[in-house]
Amino acid sequence: MTDAPTPPSRLKVVLYNPKAVFFTMPLALLAIGSALDPEKYEVVIVDGRLEPDPLAALEPHLHDALCLGVTVLTGAPISDALAVTRAVKRRRPNLPVVWGGWHPSMFAHACLDDEPAVDVTVQGQGEDTFAEIVERLAGGRTLEGCAGCTARLTDGRIVQNPARPLQPVERFRAHDYRLISVPRYYELKERRQLDFITSQGCNFRCAFCSDPFVYGRKWVGLDPGLIGLRLGELWERYRFDDVNFQDETFFTRRERVQAMADGIVESGRKFTWAATMRADQGVRLPEETWVRCKQSGLRRLLVGVESGAPEMLKRIRKDIRIEQVFETASRMREHGIAGNFPFIVGFPDESDESVAASLEAARRLQSMSPAFTTPVFYFKPYPGSEIVSDAVARGYRLPDTLEAWSTFDFVEGLPGPWVSREKYARVEAFKQGSSHDVTEPQLS
Repeated sequence: MTDAPTPPSRLKVVLYNPKAVFFTMPLALLAIGSALDPEKYEVVIVDGRLEPDPLAALEPHLHDALCLGVTVLTGAPISDALAVTRAVKRRRPNLPVVWGGWHPSMFAHACLDDEPAVDVTVQGQGEDTFAEIVERLAGGRTLEGCAGCTARLTDGRIVQNPARPLQPVERFRAHDYRLISVPRYYELKERRQLDFITSQGCNFRCAFCSDPFVYGRKWVGLDPGLIGLRLGELWERYRFDDVNFQDETFFTRRERVQAMADGIVESGRKFTWAATMRADQGVRLPEETWVRCKQSGLRRLLVGVESGAPEMLKRIRKDIRIEQVFETASRMREHGIAGNFPFIVGFPDESDESVAASLEAARRLQSMSPAFTTPVFYFKPYPGSEIVSDAVARGYRLPDTLEAWSTFDFVEGLPGPWVSREKYARVEAFKQGSSHDVTEPQLS
C-alpha cells in the first residue's frame, strides 16, 4: 500500500484592515479574499480595530506571505495603513504591498510617488484585479499590463495600467465570512448585526461624491434569488437578528428589492434590516413594495437630502426635489420605518439663504417623527468629486501627501474656508438644539 501524495501547500495572502472608529465588517477584504481560489491560497485577514497590537497579530504570517493587501479609506485610516505598511516592509523589505480601496482608487499614482513602501495600488472593483495580481506574483511575473492597478516595477518605473471594466457581481464567489470572527463584530456592535453588500457602484451623478469618478456611474447588483440564498446560509451559520446593507444605492432596482423582500418573508426567517434609499426612489416605490419591505423586516432607511434649497440641489446634481424628500419621509412614517436624513452645508459660495433652507428642512423632518434623525455635516473637499475639481481649479489646495490626507476628516472637524463665522455659529446653534433665535424662511 503506497502513501497518498501530499497535496501542495497553499500560498498565504495576508490582508489588513486599518484602525477606524466604526466596526463595520471588512467587506472589501472579504470580497477580494473570497475571490481567490481557496485550494491554492490561504487568506488571513487581520483587522486593526480588533487587535490591541496589530503588528503582533500580523507577525506570525509575514515570513511565508506572498503579499500584504491593505484597504485604505481617505482620512484617519491612512495613518495606521502607513504605520503598518512601513513596519511590515522593515521586517520583509521584498514583500509586495498592495493598497486598494477609495483612496488608492482616486490617487493611484500619487500613493506610489509619496510612499516607497507601497508597491501596487488597485482602482475600483478589486476582485478580478487582486486575483490577477496574486497570480502574477505567485508566478514571478511582472504587473505591467495588469488591468485595474498601478504598479512600481522592479526597475523603479511606475506604470498605470488600463482600467478594468466593472464586472457583474454574480460571477464572484460568495463572501466567506469564515475569514473573519463574526461573533467578535457582534460583540463590538453590541448587537447581532451582519454587514452585507448586494451591489457595487452607483448610476447617479452627484457632484460632491467620488463614486462617479471611481465607478463611472455604473451599477451592478446580485440577483434577488442569490441574495436570499446567501443570506439564508449566513443566517443558519451566524443567527444574526439584523442586516445592515452597505450598498451605495440599495433601491436602484425596485423589482430586485421586491423579490428579495418576498423571499425573506417566505423563508420565515425573522430579522430586521436597514439600507440606503434616494428620495426619488422612495416616491416611485409602489405601495405594495413598501408594505412587503416592512413585512420582511425593514426598520430604517438612510435618505441623503444634502440640501433643502432647490438651487443647491440642482448645483450639486442631486437630481431630486425637496418635495420628494418629504413625500418619502411621509411614506416611511406611515409604515413605521425609522429614517436618517443627512444634510451637507457650507458648499463653496453657498448663500446664507441656502444654508437656512437646509436647516429648516431638517427641522421639518425632525418634527415628522421621533424616529427621524437629521445630521448636518459641513462640506469637505472629498477627492474625486466634481465640486472639488472646480474648487481646485479656482485655487483651493488639497492635501498633497499621505500624511496630510490622514488628517482629513469628512465627518468631523471644522468646515472649509467657504463658511463664515456667522454661518458656522448658526449651524452649530441648530445642531445643539438652540436655534430658536434664528430666523429662516419657511418651506411650503
